[in-house]
Amino acid sequence: MLSLTRLQVLCEVVAKGSFSGAAEALSYTQSAISQSVARLEAETGATLLVRDRRGVRATAAGATLVAHADVIF
Repeated sequence: MLSLTRLQVLCEVVAKGSFSGAAEALSYTQSAISQSVARLEAETGATLLVRDRRGVRATAAGATLVAHADVIF
């Protein structure tokens, strides 16, 4: 079963477009955000985010998971 906290972190990372923005919004460290996303990716067996110089955006799998998480929340 996926962690609701990790799903919330993923949603915030996608909404903010960065790990640091999500960390600030959730009052977590950037390291905690990164670890949470890494665990969620391991649990799902999919890459959920694309990381590049412009920030972070959801992959197709990540966008699908975020859409389902939005319904849950």
